[in-house]
Amino acid sequence: MFCPVCRHHETKVVDSRLTQDGLAIRRRRECEKCAYRFSTVEEAELLDIVVVKQDGQRESYSRNKLESGIVRSLTKRPYTQEKFDQMIHAIERDIQKKKKREITSKEIGELVMKHLQKFDKVAYVRFASIYRAFEDVDKFQSVVKSLQEKKRQKIK
Repeated sequence: MFCPVCRHHETKVVDSRLTQDGLAIRRRRECEKCAYRFSTVEEAELLDIVVVKQDGQRESYSRNKLESGIVRSLTKRPYTQEKFDQMIHAIERDIQKKKKREITSKEIGELVMKHLQKFDKVAYVRFASIYRAFEDVDKFQSVVKSLQEKKRQKIK
């Protein structure tokens, strides 16, 4: 790890702690040359997973692509980066639980919708409208009604 100040290549770990969700390790480091202290985060990465698209094309899993699709649905919605990261970790954990080398984009979309529904209802409807390609208002309304019904059932 290079020091971000002097670019020296020797740094030592001063402290290591699990993040609150336990899915990453936060390390406090110190440069052995200039004594500058900084933090790094180490987390598990999904490797060697291939996403099979609807048209049959295959591409490597990309966390950035997953995040950007979800961020679009969260435009102008209140959320914290910490909660967002927890949701991304949960989605990736669900992908890992499948224990498959290949996963369809449809499976990923369903996992995203499952987690978005708990995270933010408006973002869920936005994502669903694009993901499920709503062609008319009736489909849109049926999703909103199902959310309202689930909310009523929770209250009872």
